[in-house]
Amino acid sequence: MKHVTLRQLKVFESVARHLSFSRAAEELHLTQPAVSMQVKQLEEQAGLPLTEMIGKKVFLTQAGEEVARHARLIAQQLREAGEAIDALKGVRGGTLSLGVISTAKYFAPRLLAEYRRRQPGIELRLGVYNRATVLRKLSENEIDLAIMGQPPNDFPTVAEAFADHPLVIIAAPDHPLARKKKIDPVLLNEETFLIREPGSGTRATMERYFAEAGVVPRHRMELVSNEALKQAVMAGLGLAFISAHTVSLECEVGRLVVLPVTGTPIIRRWYVVQRAEKLLLPVAETFRTFLIAEAPAMLSGNTQTSESKSRR
Repeated sequence: MKHVTLRQLKVFESVARHLSFSRAAEELHLTQPAVSMQVKQLEEQAGLPLTEMIGKKVFLTQAGEEVARHARLIAQQLREAGEAIDALKGVRGGTLSLGVISTAKYFAPRLLAEYRRRQPGIELRLGVYNRATVLRKLSENEIDLAIMGQPPNDFPTVAEAFADHPLVIIAAPDHPLARKKKIDPVLLNEETFLIREPGSGTRATMERYFAEAGVVPRHRMELVSNEALKQAVMAGLGLAFISAHTVSLECEVGRLVVLPVTGTPIIRRWYVVQRAEKLLLPVAETFRTFLIAEAPAMLSGNTQTSESKSRR
């Protein structure tokens, strides 16, 4: 693929992202035939088909998946090169691409808003994903930084803890346990627990706590999001083990309570993570420094509100 052009890669990356020639054409302000021609020329260079049509849908072939991955990396490297040159010129601003796990969506926008207030010239790109997607985007250099509860072990990273992450057990306000001032974990054996899907960091922490406390709930119901957990608890379907950051508003207005179970809250840590070999540009480095310096105070009030409200 010695004669591939950046234009061909840019066009194909758009097609691969949208899985649509027409949407790629719209995004790039090209005609659809022009997009098709660029992809065809790229396929000729590759010597393999990169896309296939099944019915009216576009799918990537295995070769297409590989080319798309490299196209994203090249685009990211070009962006970083431009921002590095701007930094050397003394240009203020730049783009910060941040990926966060779904639980962090309850506080990440507030942190970004404060950072943007202090650095008004920057452009922000925030993506909220499950843990597996955050790790993939981090490993493939699609994001500058990630916020997560547990750094990965399968590729080299630099991770720094920046704030506490309390995990609590919640109930509906009319649940019998909500009236108790202290709850022995053994009482949880009679309850139904609403739990996150396998692979969730919150679920892993819950299972460790249950094993240590000898808790074996009578029933379990698996749900795939924090919002679903909260709604199910409010409806009286059971209890849930969840991040305190996700329930501050519901506790403040009396829709949920945090149960004073012995051994809780479980305090984990939030980490800001980057690839080990990645040289952060000024916009990402200043945000990392901002998180470490400012996030603890900004997040502590959020969880204290939910805990104190639940015990009133």
